[in-house]
Amino acid sequence: MFSNKGVTISISDDEADELGRLRARARRKRKKHNGPRIKAEWTRRIKRLLIRYWFFLLLVPAIGLLLYEASRIGRGTSNADNRTTDAENVRMGFDSQIRMMPSLDKRSEGNLNRLDPTTRVIGGVRERCLKLLPPEEIQLLVVSTTKESLSPIKNVIYISRNEALHEGGEMIIPEQQTEATRFNMFTGNQTSEQRDESFKVNETVQVHCGFYSQNGGFNISNEDKLYMETCQVVVATCAFGGGDDLYQPIGMEESSFSKVCYVAFWDSITLHTQESEGHMVGQDRTIGKWRIVVVNNLPFTDQRLNGKIPKMLGHRLFPHAKYSIWVDSKSQFRRDPMGVLEALLWRSNSVLAISEHGARSSVYDEAKAVVKKNKATPEEVEIQMTQYHIDGLPEDKRFNGKKALSEASVIVREHTPITNLFMCLWFNEVVRFTSRDQLSFPYVLWRLKVLKNINMFPVCTRKDLVNSMGHIRKAKPLMKAG
Repeated sequence: MFSNKGVTISISDDEADELGRLRARARRKRKKHNGPRIKAEWTRRIKRLLIRYWFFLLLVPAIGLLLYEASRIGRGTSNADNRTTDAENVRMGFDSQIRMMPSLDKRSEGNLNRLDPTTRVIGGVRERCLKLLPPEEIQLLVVSTTKESLSPIKNVIYISRNEALHEGGEMIIPEQQTEATRFNMFTGNQTSEQRDESFKVNETVQVHCGFYSQNGGFNISNEDKLYMETCQVVVATCAFGGGDDLYQPIGMEESSFSKVCYVAFWDSITLHTQESEGHMVGQDRTIGKWRIVVVNNLPFTDQRLNGKIPKMLGHRLFPHAKYSIWVDSKSQFRRDPMGVLEALLWRSNSVLAISEHGARSSVYDEAKAVVKKNKATPEEVEIQMTQYHIDGLPEDKRFNGKKALSEASVIVREHTPITNLFMCLWFNEVVRFTSRDQLSFPYVLWRLKVLKNINMFPVCTRKDLVNSMGHIRKAKPLMKAG
C-alpha cells in the first residue's frame, strides 16, 4: 500500500503475473506483424533479380545439359565403333589375316572388320540394304554360263595400231593432241572424230582402250599375267604412290575361295612403303587373301589417273574373267563376292551395278562441287563442262531411267561387249578431261543409250558392301611419265 498522499492502488501477485503475460502477448503480436513485411520485401528483391538475370539463369543449365549430352554421345560412338566381330572372323578362318592388318589411325579403326548389316526403313519397316542369300545357298552358287546377249553390240575391237607420225626416229603427236589431254603411248592418240565415232552403235565397234603398244607402260610380270589369265571372277583394288594400306576382305564363304581371285595392284612406291611398315609380300606373292601385282612403268604422272586403269580396264587386265568387282583402296570389302554377284547382277538381270551419288544428281552441280573442294582446277572442269554442253548433255538428273550421277568406289559388272565398251569410253573421257570420273560417267551413260540394264543401287547398299576407312596418306606423284 502507498501513502494517502497519492492514489492508492492495490496489486496482488496474480494480477502482476497477468499483466506480464499481456505484455508478452503484445510483444509476440508485434513480431507476427513484422514477418509478412520482411517476406514481402525479399519477394520483391528476388523478382527484381529474376527479371534482370533471367537469361543467365536459363543459359547455365542449358550449357550443362549440352555438355552432358555431348559426353554421352562421345561414349556411345566409341563403344559402337569398337564393337568387334572376332567370333565371326574365327568362324570364317581369318585369324591369320587379322594379324596382318595394317595399323590405322583412330578415325578409321572403328570401321575395320565390321560385319554388321546396314539397314534402312521402307514403308515403316526396317530392311537390310543388301539382301544376300543365306550362306548355305551362296555356297552353291557357280559362275553362270554366258547367255546370248540382247545387246546390238556383239564385238569390241581395241585399236592398237600406231597412229603417231614418225620423223627422224622421233614420235610426233598430231596437232589436235595437246598435253592437257594426257594421251600417250598407253592410251593412243584419240582424235575428236574418233571419239564421236566410238559412241556409234554397231555390231562391231572399234575403240581406244589403253594398252596402246608394248612400250606404252603398265608393265606386269609374265608370272602375274599367267595368274590373271586364270581368273573368272575378280575382286580388284589398287594403291599407287603409297597412298593407302591394304585391307583384307572379310565375310566370304569358304566355297568362294576357289572361285574368286583377289588382286591388288601396287607400284614400287607402295611396295616400299608397305615393306617399311612390316607388311611383306610372301613367296607366293600374296598378303593374306590378296595377290600383289607390282606394276612398273606407270603411264601417267597423275596417280589418280593410273588408278583408273585397273578400275575401268579390268576386262583388258583379266582377259578371261566373266565378272569383276572393283573396290577403292580406301575401303574394306566385307561381303561374299558370289553372293554380291547374285544380289546385284543376276537377280535383277543387270550387267553393271554401281552406287548412286549420295549428295547430288546433276553433273553440272557436281562440277561446281569438284571445283569448290579443289578436286580439280576450275580451268579443266570448265573445258570438260563446256564440251559436254556443246555435245548437248542435258541437266537432267536421270538418264535412261537411272540416276545420272554415280559414286564409283564400288563397281560390279559382267564382262560383256556392251560393258567393256562402256568402260573404254569412260576411261577415254577421264584421260581427255579430268580424273574425276563422276563427271564423265553421266555423259557416257547418256551417249551410249543402248546400255539400259544397269543397277544403280542406293548409298546404303554400298555401305553394306564395304567398310569405309578413308585415305591414310597422300599418294606420291611420279616424277615423270613412263
